[in-house]
Amino acid sequence: MEEKQRYHRLGVFVVATVAIAFAVLFILGGRNFFEPTIKFETYFGQSVAGLEIGSPVKFRGVPLGTVVEIETSGALYERDVPAEKRKGYIVVRGEVTGARERIEDWKKNLDLSVAQGLRVQTQLAGITGQQYLALDILDPKAHPPLEYGWKPEYRYIPSAPSLTGEIIAGLQKFMASLNEAEINQLGQNLNRLVVNVNAKLDQLDVAQLSSEAAGLLKDARAAVQRIDGVVAKAPIDQAVMNVSSAAGRLDKLLADPGLTRTVDNAAAFTERLRAAAEGGEIDRILKDLDEAIQRANAILADNQYDLRGIVQDLRATMDNLRTLSETAKRYPAGVLIGGPPEKVERPKKESK
Repeated sequence: MEEKQRYHRLGVFVVATVAIAFAVLFILGGRNFFEPTIKFETYFGQSVAGLEIGSPVKFRGVPLGTVVEIETSGALYERDVPAEKRKGYIVVRGEVTGARERIEDWKKNLDLSVAQGLRVQTQLAGITGQQYLALDILDPKAHPPLEYGWKPEYRYIPSAPSLTGEIIAGLQKFMASLNEAEINQLGQNLNRLVVNVNAKLDQLDVAQLSSEAAGLLKDARAAVQRIDGVVAKAPIDQAVMNVSSAAGRLDKLLADPGLTRTVDNAAAFTERLRAAAEGGEIDRILKDLDEAIQRANAILADNQYDLRGIVQDLRATMDNLRTLSETAKRYPAGVLIGGPPEKVERPKKESK
């Protein structure tokens, strides 16, 4: 009886252990089996080193799914094609998981997104060297789809060269150009350059150059000393005092109540002028002035001949007054009494 209970407890323990294991597996990743998914595939004409099964699939940094398969096009689609005619692409298949709304949206708009420029690239994840699939919207004209002659098993998204691949290709081209460079010729040119430089240095008068350099340093030192003397003798303290005094007078002027009243009066005058302009008084004044000028022009136009005679009479009157003034200066009594006295001639004495 005890042995049967022991087996019974052992069976319960095994069943509970298996149930817990299934629960843990379901929590860790088993839920993906029940989530809606959509698979896609893309083709690369370059190396995808660093990309592994399980690598993330992201759209502009947002996680979408994982890489589920990496294979060559020859193994999947070109088994019956001669080796010399095979494309030699790397087929990468990914799986996008998520809510039902996301998957339905992907299924509905994937072809439109591809036409607008949706492309797949391989990018490095930080400095670890591991790569992941990055989806982004690029220029479809600059990144056309690769040519292939088979029907894709899953939804197809074209690829685009990764920045890492382009950098590596550029470095490879640079190294190839270095290999093609004429290193020996370059070394000979450098040797000739060094020999020519040494010859020119030997032709220089080092003693004279040293003497001139020493003289130049001496002149520079003397100039610096003269500048120091000028600065030391300059009335800097007096200039600072003058600036301080001017600042004090300026503060006193700004604190003067008269200046404040002037600013207030100017502001009040400006306000009244603005009010007059807005009320139409200035327009009425200008209108009245224009009418007065027009009436004056009409009067002058009608009486221009009379005004000419009046001006001539006034000119004659002024001439008479000028003559009278000169006469009054010479004969004041004659102006009041009459003309100048008659000239009396004295009798001449007879000679004995």
